[in-house]
Amino acid sequence: MPLLVDGRRVRLPQSAGDLVRAHPLLEERARLLRGQSVQQVGPQGLLYVQQRELAVTSPKDGSISILGSDDATTCHIVVLRHTGNGATCLTHCDGTDTKAEVPLIMNSIKSFSDHAQCGRLEVHLVGGFSDERQLSQKLTHQLLSEFDRQEDDIHLVTLCVTELNDREDNENHFPVIYGIAVNIKTAEIYRASFQDRGPEEELRAARALTGGPNLSTSPLAEPPHFVEHIRSTLMFLKKYPSPTNTLFPGNKALLYKKNEDGLWEKISSLGS
Repeated sequence: MPLLVDGRRVRLPQSAGDLVRAHPLLEERARLLRGQSVQQVGPQGLLYVQQRELAVTSPKDGSISILGSDDATTCHIVVLRHTGNGATCLTHCDGTDTKAEVPLIMNSIKSFSDHAQCGRLEVHLVGGFSDERQLSQKLTHQLLSEFDRQEDDIHLVTLCVTELNDREDNENHFPVIYGIAVNIKTAEIYRASFQDRGPEEELRAARALTGGPNLSTSPLAEPPHFVEHIRSTLMFLKKYPSPTNTLFPGNKALLYKKNEDGLWEKISSLGS
């Protein structure tokens, strides 16, 4: 079934700019999101999603009430939500394998959903800018096309990507929005930044860093803390050159839970 806006099928391919001009409500939502001030999100109730990661939960979750991600330059942050049961998935997509990623997003929501349940699937796409290599434009096209190929009706509610998320300073282009958060219980999506990116921020960052040819697809557009982030991740890789043996002995998973202060706390087993 198709990707829909206001009950009408989206005509593809077309640029993000042409798409919002054909659907003024999308353009207005993008304008309102860009105009928000950035909220600093604390650790309480937060699950932070790094590049190439996916997280899904529902309002019944007693520990997690906010999903969020930032540091998106050419990357896009995708939020898919079922309006009936509130199941929400947030993904930080970098275009590595969009064709495989979108079905994973869909299946993650379906794992929470009862097919007889009322409601619809709504998708929000945020991120990218007018970069010279047109990587953002390519990823926007990939995501729209793949959601349009899914079996279910998917309603495009927010589109603030590529040229719609672009600002220019001294002839250089930058994203307006680098990060967003979604409140699982209220469905509110807002501009956000994060101090707590755990658990295991460096380990998870190393996974993305070692999986591609570049440290950055857009060095001039990276946020101020980017260099320190890369440095700490490289130092982590130097300290743990064989993480399979040193961090995952016996191929056992690292398990965490939220403590009373909202911070991640390591636990020894599933039953703890």
